[in-house]
Amino acid sequence: MKRFGSAIILAGGKSTRMGFDKQLLRLRERSLIEGLIRRLGGSFDETIVVTNRPELYIGLADKITGDIIPDMGPLSGIHAGLSAASSEYSFVIACDMPQLNTKYIDYMMELLNKNESMACITKFGDWIEPFNAFYSKALIDHIESFLMGGGKAVHRLLMNHNVEYIPEEVARGFSPDWGMFFNLNTREDLLKYTEEGTFVENDE
Repeated sequence: MKRFGSAIILAGGKSTRMGFDKQLLRLRERSLIEGLIRRLGGSFDETIVVTNRPELYIGLADKITGDIIPDMGPLSGIHAGLSAASSEYSFVIACDMPQLNTKYIDYMMELLNKNESMACITKFGDWIEPFNAFYSKALIDHIESFLMGGGKAVHRLLMNHNVEYIPEEVARGFSPDWGMFFNLNTREDLLKYTEEGTFVENDE
C-alpha cells in the first residue's frame, strides 16, 4: 500500500450559517470543490469526496462516498473517507476551505515519514485544526468504536492515539495569516473573501 496518495474532501454538513449548501459555492465562476479537486490532483493519486449529494461529483472526483455512520459530524466523514482510501495516510480538507498550501502538505508528509503517528494535526493555541491534516487508515476501527459509543469530537478521539502535533508558530511560518485554515462559514465571509481578491491558485 502506498504511504501517501489519497486526498479526502468533506462535503457534508448542514451549512446553516451560510444559508445554502456550501457544496454549491462558486468562486471566479468555478465550483470551489472543483477547484480543490483540480489542485489536489497535483499532489495526490486519488481524490475522494464524502457527500450526501453524489450526483454533483460524477466525472469530477476519483471516488465518491457517503457517511457509513450518519449524523455524527465531521468525524463520520473522515471515517468514510479513510474507508475508501487506497493509501496508508490521507490528506483531509473541508469543502469550504479555498486555500491549499502544497508546501505545508509536503512538510506534513516529511514529518509522518519520520515516525509512525496515526495523524498529523496542527495546533491553534490549545485547540486543534482537524482539517488541512493527515489521518491514517489505522484509525478506522478506532473511529468506528468511538462513534458507536456516542463520541463526535475529533480532538477527544486523538487524545488516545499517537499524533504528530505541529505547533502554531511552526505552521505560521508557512501561512502567517492562517489562510490555509480559513473556511467560508457565512455569506459575509464569502463576500469579504471575494471582494479582497484572496482566492488565489498559488501556494504562497
